[in-house]
Amino acid sequence: MKLYQVRKGQFVYYNNELHKVYGVKPMYKLSVHLIKLRDSTQHITNAASVEKYIPRENDSFIYNHKVYTLRNNQKPVAGDLIFINNPDPDTLDHYSLNEIEVVETVDKKGVITSDLDGIKHTEYLLMVPGRAPDSHPIDYKDMINMEENIDDAGPQIVHPYGELSTQLGDIYKKKDNDVLIEAMVVAIKGQTIYLGGGLEVPHEELMDTDTWEFQYNPFNN
Repeated sequence: MKLYQVRKGQFVYYNNELHKVYGVKPMYKLSVHLIKLRDSTQHITNAASVEKYIPRENDSFIYNHKVYTLRNNQKPVAGDLIFINNPDPDTLDHYSLNEIEVVETVDKKGVITSDLDGIKHTEYLLMVPGRAPDSHPIDYKDMINMEENIDDAGPQIVHPYGELSTQLGDIYKKKDNDVLIEAMVVAIKGQTIYLGGGLEVPHEELMDTDTWEFQYNPFNN
């Protein structure tokens, strides 16, 4: 892409993975500032290294370690996330294209979000938790087949488009007052995550931010 085509809020692919542009600073060589949708880590690059993507109904992706599917045929309830795909804000509203907001209240005309924005039902898609069977995964520009065995006796690795947000290579740190544990995800089988050092933890436990904290994935940076 050319730099003049890059806009704040756009969804783009960078290093094959879905990101959102949160800033463009033309005066710098690395002028495009990104947030990775999957884990909210920040990255800086140039316009030539990104490719624009326009999210659509039935797309599914990982946002903040959780999987969602964009739907247009379901009404939200308080606490749901919405994805603003057709913004038409009033003068006092501050939302824009591709923003994600939390629903506070719902009525016939639209929703009020936690940011006190009034958004009409025609302006958003509902982010339904989970990856629907008929959805179009957009986490990666190119699907990478990662189905293989660590060894003959080892567990099978699931494809990154599975329901789990955890990926091979993810590094987590365990928050413990006495012992600091930092380990990489080396294999996944069902809901069990296998970490380096012989650790096995349920996916639900690994997603508990009071216990484990995601650090980075060296293969996605």
